[in-house]
Amino acid sequence: MISVTINGEQRQFDVPADTPILWVLRDFAKLTGSRFGCGMALCGACTVHLDGQPIRSCVSPISMAAGKHITTIEAIENDSIGRRVQQAWMDEAVAQCGYCQSGQIMSAVALLKQHPNPTDAQIDTAMAGNICRCGTYTRIRSAIHRAAGQRTASAEQTSNRNSDLFTEVKA
Repeated sequence: MISVTINGEQRQFDVPADTPILWVLRDFAKLTGSRFGCGMALCGACTVHLDGQPIRSCVSPISMAAGKHITTIEAIENDSIGRRVQQAWMDEAVAQCGYCQSGQIMSAVALLKQHPNPTDAQIDTAMAGNICRCGTYTRIRSAIHRAAGQRTASAEQTSNRNSDLFTEVKA
């Protein structure tokens, strides 16, 4: 038996020690928000937090989580930063197909916990292991800035455009 805490709940699983965390979450814990993408830790769709650190659950054996805490997308709303990130994702209309978004959000939350006011370079580095096939990277970056309380690039551009239009109308 392998004992882990998932989203604050102590759980035990009778599975082989090398079973990937992703499959324990999906098949045994019935938490299907973390997605299977590549199975090689390259796309980030399976990202969860293990003791607060983002990991790729598709290649991480459940044995490495024994006695530790796993947080999945299903519980991220219980975290104040998680709520801000989810709201920013909606405000910036990040998701298109949505398949990668749970992993993207988990990586963004981990980034903001480490760097509350990240630069574009810090965002790019932290999010580099997450692939979005729809190509919403600009919106992802804007959402992370929004969640950090920074003004987003799209908001800045809109404000400048509106200001220019107001000046033209007055003239």
